[in-house]
Amino acid sequence: MAQGIHRLTDKQIKNASKDLNDGGNLWLLIRRETKVWAFRYMLNGKSRKAGLGSYPTVSLAMARETASQYRQWLSQGIDPLDQKDKQQAEASKVMPTFTSAAARFILTNRHEWKSRKHARQWISTIRTYAKPKIGKKLVSDVSTEDVQAILSPIWTSKTETAKRVQGRIERVLDWATAMKYRTGENPARWSGNLDQIYPSPNKVKKLNNGGNENHQSALPYQDLPAFYDGLKDKDGNSVKALKFLILTACRSGEVLNATWDEIDLANKTWTIPASRMKAGSEHRIPLTDKMIGILESVPRFSDFVFAGNRHNRPLSGMAMLTMMRKMGYVKGGQHPAYVPHGFRSSFRDWCEEQSSAPHGVIERALAHTIRDATERAYNRGDLFDKRRSLMQSWGQFVADQRNNVITMTRDVS
Repeated sequence: MAQGIHRLTDKQIKNASKDLNDGGNLWLLIRRETKVWAFRYMLNGKSRKAGLGSYPTVSLAMARETASQYRQWLSQGIDPLDQKDKQQAEASKVMPTFTSAAARFILTNRHEWKSRKHARQWISTIRTYAKPKIGKKLVSDVSTEDVQAILSPIWTSKTETAKRVQGRIERVLDWATAMKYRTGENPARWSGNLDQIYPSPNKVKKLNNGGNENHQSALPYQDLPAFYDGLKDKDGNSVKALKFLILTACRSGEVLNATWDEIDLANKTWTIPASRMKAGSEHRIPLTDKMIGILESVPRFSDFVFAGNRHNRPLSGMAMLTMMRKMGYVKGGQHPAYVPHGFRSSFRDWCEEQSSAPHGVIERALAHTIRDATERAYNRGDLFDKRRSLMQSWGQFVADQRNNVITMTRDVS
């Protein structure tokens, strides 16, 4: 056995400092700090080498099994390298699902995008809107009807998001066509296709705003994790206030004018007095661990939690907006695209689409007056415990990035 095949042991491999021959054409090659397997052979008078992977990712037993298959091919007059290429080509032709195609598209293009944030936005859009409807469908079978099923529920209510979803589905399907997974027209194409089904996004915006262009839109909640992640390398009270605003879904004035005597860390509660509330009633806010983490990081040198540079004064009302402008989330001119107050709308949209919270709990979380007499009578309390659970889930969605990344190398079920 020592002079034939299977000459090596794992101990020899681990201690190897030079190339080793296991016999039967199987070699362990030492390349700097890496040990790689190779199948060396002669064919038609020419020396050839097929890589089998690195050790220990590819174990000794696995390498021997592959080498045995390669020797069998050689005995049949088949070139192992050619056969390997053929098998890989056939495997690549297996029809992917839409989710798999989207993941491969993102992997292929992410290096051309200007930031990791853009890739995360793509992932969030696909997972939130496309995956529930067509994620498991073969990319070759996606139809215009499928695209309509995704876009119709949000075209007039969330037009900006809907247009982004349409564009991203279109690009994935274009990629699938280029990869020979699809034939025919792109069912997500706008011009000459979906523009015959839906009104122009610009017209919908004007209709929704009564023809008034001076409106302040909310950042789509799907993009919020990427926005929040962009704050992690920044510091200062304006950043902490902005994070706290997002996690609490409170109004800007409520956050900026918060004082330390309103904060009860022991009971994880922030109580805003009636005098500071729009509805004129005291409002209790459950503090999650993420919110408390922000509060504990704020230096206490003022009565105000988020103090400004002037003595015992809160941050300026422009502080958070200025931070958003620095991050590129506010367009130029007098009409910003996104403003801090818009995060309340982002929260509401997330609640309605991603949570199972009852309407009354959502309204209480936003400190809205419940106008329906029956619902108001039913929900006499402030639903504090239920709101704590809701805000915990919201914080995990916004700030916990491991919940906002799909696995790229396999289909996501």
